[in-house]
Amino acid sequence: MPTRAVEAASHLQAFVLSGVVTVLALRAYLEATNYPQLGGGGLHIAHVLWGGLLLAVGLGIPLVFLGEWLRTAGAVVGGVGFGLFIDEVGKFVTTGTDYFYAPAAAIIYVAFALLVLLSQAVRGRTGRSRLTSAERTANALDMVLSGLPAGLTDRRRADVRRLVRGAGPATEAAMEQLLDTVPRREPSPARFWQRAADRFRHLAVWATRQRWLVWLVVVYLVVEPVLIMVAVLLDGVTGELDQEREWGAVVGVTATALVTAVLSLRAAWLLRPNRPEAFRFFKLALLVNLLFGQVFNFTVNQFGAVAVVALDLALLGVVTAEHRRLRRAADRGDHPPR
Repeated sequence: MPTRAVEAASHLQAFVLSGVVTVLALRAYLEATNYPQLGGGGLHIAHVLWGGLLLAVGLGIPLVFLGEWLRTAGAVVGGVGFGLFIDEVGKFVTTGTDYFYAPAAAIIYVAFALLVLLSQAVRGRTGRSRLTSAERTANALDMVLSGLPAGLTDRRRADVRRLVRGAGPATEAAMEQLLDTVPRREPSPARFWQRAADRFRHLAVWATRQRWLVWLVVVYLVVEPVLIMVAVLLDGVTGELDQEREWGAVVGVTATALVTAVLSLRAAWLLRPNRPEAFRFFKLALLVNLLFGQVFNFTVNQFGAVAVVALDLALLGVVTAEHRRLRRAADRGDHPPR
């Protein structure tokens, strides 16, 4: 069986994030510049070709060079290439090579949603507690060997020691001797994007601890799907739906709104007798909307649905944090959890 990499989920997340940013930036650029074409004289160099080139470069980097940061670089370059590739999916699922094919946005969303699910599944199977002792030792050795040319920071050394902890006295002693041969390196100054990410994490932690925000999210989750169904009904009465081309997607949006409304109303009913279970239903409603409803939403609203996905992800973060807090309180025997 192949040895699992402890950093696998991080590399997959870098791949997905760079791909998502590439698609959004590319669509914004093309719309702002009125969709220019590269080429002439009967030639059109589609950006799917550049995507294939960057995918090859992203794959080649870890094949040619050693080092953890180069694997991350390969994941980012490959993610950009995948974003350029998947952006043109509309051309390859239609006989008329239609870049503006309406369901293309939904196909792109599904592709990245599946990659996110894959990265979460990989994270669950490659955590330190899930790796065997031999796999942890192999990952520790990889970290040490990758640090030989430039050295290892104290934080990286601590990661190595954690990986081999429990592998046996002989292995731990051998790893300490190996670490002594590796130069010590000072950590690099934090990049601007790292500082921004840290500030965002602190803001997210602060937000999930605000009781007023939790209740605002609850109200939104109950009201929003009901409003969607009402809006669709009004469009049907006024005749607006007659102009809609993607009827299947409209039905899908409506059906998903009905399911999420039922789940959210069930959650609201459980808020007083069983708050942990209530927030479990709120979390389920958001997941149904993200995994199913947004597929149809992207078909109807194209990339305008990105803002809705971003909002749903933020709501999912708040609901998940509250659900965990309530479960911990219940495990401690606090009753009722507040």
